[in-house]
Parts: sequence; C-alpha cells; structure tokens
Amino acid sequence: MPRRPDRRPTTALECTAHEVLQRVGDKWSVYVIFLLGDRTRRFTELRRSINGISQRMLTVTLRNLERDGLIIRTVYPVVPPRVEYTLTRLGRTLRDIVGALVAWADKHKGDIDRARATYDVRMVKNGATLPAPRSKVSGPRSRAVRRAPYITPTTRPTSPLEADR
Repeated sequence: MPRRPDRRPTTALECTAHEVLQRVGDKWSVYVIFLLGDRTRRFTELRRSINGISQRMLTVTLRNLERDGLIIRTVYPVVPPRVEYTLTRLGRTLRDIVGALVAWADKHKGDIDRARATYDVRMVKNGATLPAPRSKVSGPRSRAVRRAPYITPTTRPTSPLEADR
C-alpha cells in the first residue's frame, strides 16, 4: 500500500483484508452466511434459527453483509412487508469455508468443553476467579465472577492434552 504523506505508514489494521476478515469472522455473520448457504430465508426465519441474537443485532449484521456485497436484500411490496435475504455470488464463495468452520466446531465441541473444564480446575486450584457464564437471566457478565462451585477436588476432567502428562 502507498505511504500517506500526512500519516504514519498504513498498518495491517487499516487494510481492507483486515476489515473483511473482521466482518466475516464475526460470530453472527458466520451464522447468517451458514444459514443462507442452502437457500433464501426471511428475516424472522433467520432470527428464529440463530439462538441468542437480538432483532437489532441481526439487522446490523444483515446490513453490514449487504454493504460488503455478500448478501442481497429483497423487499416485496405486500402488506405486511416481506423481506428475504440470499447470498450473492461473492457470498456463496464463503459457503464452503464457513460450513467447514461450523462442522469443525461441532466435531470438537466435546474436546473444547474438556479443555475448558481442565483449565477451570487448574485456575481454581491457583485461587483465580472465573468469569460468570453468560445467561439471558443474569444479564451482562462484565463484573460478575464465580468460584466454579461445580468443580470438586475429586473432579478431574480428562483431555487429549493431559494424556502426555
């Protein structure tokens, strides 16, 4: 990238690739691209399919994906208004990549859960506090901490990492 005379040299954080990866790597964008991978969907169908997303966050995510040329928004002039979303040709190029990421996460969920439990046990033994789990009931977790009462000294999770010890 060319050097700008009025600023420091352009950094990786300012490049287009970083912006695109930030958008595509956003957890809600991954879900939307994955769900639109097989067919066109309506807004309410997307919202019901994505656990935990608010109406506002879905709207923002869809607008950003549309702005980046990854989805097309089609509004039908009927009462009540009907809006559908579909992947563009560019968006479809991400379908396999996102699908592989979702499949990987699904396949390794148990491994990740075991690794987290192992980490939690180690942190509790060292006297550290753990972040409170996210929940719609408890609200934001910005200041909440917990001592992991579900872990007892006799609990010893196993993970592939512990097999070498």
